[in-house]
This record gives sequence, structure tokens and C-alpha cells, in this order.
Amino acid sequence: MRHLLALSLTAFATIATAQNQPNTVLVMDGSGSMWGQVDGVAKITIAQDVVGKLLSDFPAEQGLGLTVYGHRERGECTDIETVVAPAPGTAAQIATAVNGIKPLGKTPMTDAVIAAAQALRYTEEKATVILVSDGVETCNPDPCAAARLLEEAGIDFTAHVIGFDVGSDPEALAQMQCIADETGGQFLTADNADQLTAALTQVAAAPEPDPEPVVVPTTLTAVIEGTDMLVSGPVLWELTSNTNTVLSDTEGNPLDLQLPEGSYTAIAYSVALETEMTRQFVAIGDSATVQIAFPAPQDKARVLAPVEAVAGSTIQVGWDGPNEKEDYIGIGAADADGANQWRNWSYTSSGNPVDLLVPPTPGPHVITYFKRDGREPLGQTEIMVTPATATLQTVAEAPAGSEIMVDWRGPNYK
Repeated sequence: MRHLLALSLTAFATIATAQNQPNTVLVMDGSGSMWGQVDGVAKITIAQDVVGKLLSDFPAEQGLGLTVYGHRERGECTDIETVVAPAPGTAAQIATAVNGIKPLGKTPMTDAVIAAAQALRYTEEKATVILVSDGVETCNPDPCAAARLLEEAGIDFTAHVIGFDVGSDPEALAQMQCIADETGGQFLTADNADQLTAALTQVAAAPEPDPEPVVVPTTLTAVIEGTDMLVSGPVLWELTSNTNTVLSDTEGNPLDLQLPEGSYTAIAYSVALETEMTRQFVAIGDSATVQIAFPAPQDKARVLAPVEAVAGSTIQVGWDGPNEKEDYIGIGAADADGANQWRNWSYTSSGNPVDLLVPPTPGPHVITYFKRDGREPLGQTEIMVTPATATLQTVAEAPAGSEIMVDWRGPNYK
């Protein structure tokens, strides 16, 4: 049965992290099948030569380690050893260790890759593994499932796979393709030393840096519906992209931003209108202007009056409203409708406060500020109308045509 050669390398041009943490491990197959030949040369010899050349150019500042499996015991799936711990400046030490490998045992390739990922602290940092395989896994029954778990648990785990002298073995090819697919890596094949070198160089090359995002000058405005008039008062914005919150509770109207190209959702809150509006938009091109339309504010009014008054009396009513032509303050029974809502009234143009005659009928009433256009009520307050009382005292009888004195007590209305 064919066995596997596994190499674990991150991109050679990657710069070590600011904390100088190790981020590369070479996993080397030391199993007995490595004595098999390609073009008359043992595969272990080809691997030693290819790895030695690659390591000769490996950056000294890059952390590097070596794990070997199948090199100490026959028939043992647990024969996995980290020969060189990941650290900067270890390339020469690793090259010497690789040249000393004498293939002997089985191929616990999957568990060796897991051990390498753990040495790379793959759950905390980026880790890239490069597998060079000449056959199927001989210890772990499902390397594809193991790769899937590494991908799910890792911060940024990738496995590139190179099929070395695999011919047309469908099982081996399917396993390799799956491992690469599950971790977002590349799958390549190599049939000789030159192709192996080219394949390793391709997958180990430094990745192209992510392109700088295209930034779009974007202006957000909150306007009154049907106009270009800006909403008055503070406007607070919340902006989210497809993945995260860009800003929150940011005041401005208009609000100028520099946004990477993409789709966004803007939420605008008008403090004065006490209203929130939402709009989705895309930032693209040279610039973007985004308007969120708020309904036109409705006129409102306040009415200030006593909570009760005697029927037929005149009271003063304060008001706060638009004071448009022929707006008026009216008083009517609480359950009245139509024109009975303003049994008596006074125009706001008469002053502030205005004098208002209380109806003669006792009971609950309301005093309302009416907009002349459409008789629209803008604000009101309740008032209780109490009965008026009066007393009279005079003589019991008097001659015709005589004058008498009358003593009275009452509201003394006009």
C-alpha cells in the first residue's frame, strides 16, 4: 500500500508576528514506503533534496519547526515526534534533521498534521499545512473529517495538498481533493522531483496581499419627505455593513463618511420628530449621496386653562401653536362632535392668553386649539364646568310703582 509524505509550510515570504510567535511546521513522512522509487531515486531522497533547497531560502525571522512520523518503530500509529520546536532561525537545524531520517514504520499522517497544527497554536493563530502524499492514510480512517474539524476549530487553518506519484488512484485523489476543499487550500499533483519542487514552491509562495479597499466618499442626509429640506434638530445615525456595525449614535445632518465599497443599512433618528427611519444602500463609484426621507412634521399645540370653571363665566386660556390666520380656541362638551366642539370660541389673534366664555351647561368639557384649515384639532385640555348659583333678598311686598332694595349674590356676568 502506498503511504503519505506530509510537508507543513506557511508562505515563505510571510513575516513573523509582532509577538514573534512560531507559525510554520514541516511535517515529514518517515514511513517505510518512502524507500519507494521515482525515476530510480528513493522518494525519501527526493524529499530530502527538495526540502533542503527550499529551506536554504527560508527567512531567518520566520518561525519554523519539524515534526516526523513513522521513523522510529514498525507498525505503530503513535510514532509521531516533534524533532525541532517551532522558532525563528531553525531552517539549518531542520535541514540536518530531515537528511537524517531513515524510513521505517507506518503512516499516521492525519494525527501528525493535527500535532503540527497544535504546535502552531492553530486555535489562536494562523496555520497553513502543506501535504505531499503518495497514497492514502493508513492509520486515521477519515483524514477528510479531521481536516474539517481543524478548519472549524482554527483561527485561519489551511491545508494545501500535493499528490506525489499517485497515478490514478481514485481513493487517494478523492481524499486529497477533500482535504484541500474542506480547508480552503489548493490541490496539485507531481510525478517527479522537478514537479514536486514546482508544486511546493507554488503553494509555499507568499500570498498576494489583499488589495486596498476602494473607499467611496458618502454623504448621509435626513430630509423632509417630498422636499430637499433638512430635518431640523439633531439627527443620530447607526450604520451597519453586511458583517459589522460601522458607527452608532453618531450625530450629523448631513453626515460625511469615507466608506469601503459595499452594501449598508442606515438608521436615522430625528430627536425633534421622535421618529426613526431606515434605508439600505450601496456605496459604489466616485461618491454616494444617501437621503432618508421623514414624514412632514404635524402641527401641534398646547392649551393651558383652569381645571374647572363656573358655567357662564369668562376664563383666560393660554396657548402655544402655529397661530395661523383664523386659528381659534374653542370650548365644548367632552362628548360633542362637529361644530358643537366649539360652543364658544376666541381667535388666537386676540392675544395670548385669550378670554373664553364658558358655556352655561355644567359637566365635563374640553378646550381645544383648532387650526382654521379643516377645523383640525392640534391640542386640548379638559375642564369641568360647575353650576352657577345666585341668591336674592328683598321685601315681601311693595306698592305699585315704588322702588325697592334688592340684595343679590351671584357670578355677576357681563
